Amino acid sequence: MSAFPPHPPDGLPVPGRFAHLHPEDGACLMESAALLAGRGFTDSPAGTHPALAALARVVNDSVGDATRQALWPLAADLADARPVNRAYAPLLVGTVVAAARVLRPGSRRLARHGRACRRRSEKLAHARARGLPDRAADLLWWRGPGRRYLEDALRVLCAAPDADQRLAGLLRKAVAEARDDVAREGRVPAGEGRCNR
Repeated sequence: MSAFPPHPPDGLPVPGRFAHLHPEDGACLMESAALLAGRGFTDSPAGTHPALAALARVVNDSVGDATRQALWPLAADLADARPVNRAYAPLLVGTVVAAARVLRPGSRRLARHGRACRRRSEKLAHARARGLPDRAADLLWWRGPGRRYLEDALRVLCAAPDADQRLAGLLRKAVAEARDDVAREGRVPAGEGRCNR
């Protein structure tokens, strides 16, 4: 995990909800991650997996100010959290759906979403073993059912009485797992072992 302080250092934007036009107006968690990675001012930096970035944006926008401030150090880890494993997105979405099912165990919709995520991740594990990449299919899944499953589950979690605690814990776990995946893949995290421009 990062060694960044719990509050933004001087010169970095103040954490805030939603997207911002300029760093002087503040920055959401993903905009902070992009700035720390030196990738401009965007809430979809190239160094973060799109599914993880989507989760981080919803958590950032849904929690209270104190929780958002406490999550700020995750920006450094989010800056380089893009596992290349094709099963990463359905596994992450499945984890969020499972967290929502704790709150709504009788939801058939969430149960269907969870089964679909498991089937997709299993299919991708077999495809990986056979060396069959299909990035277009992955993108279509993420932009279609994958995103919808994530959004449905997050709506349930955001309505919980202890939403801040649940969402913050879920994001911390997701970031740690993504960073572990990146490390297992043998990639050098941004800013480590090479000169920064």
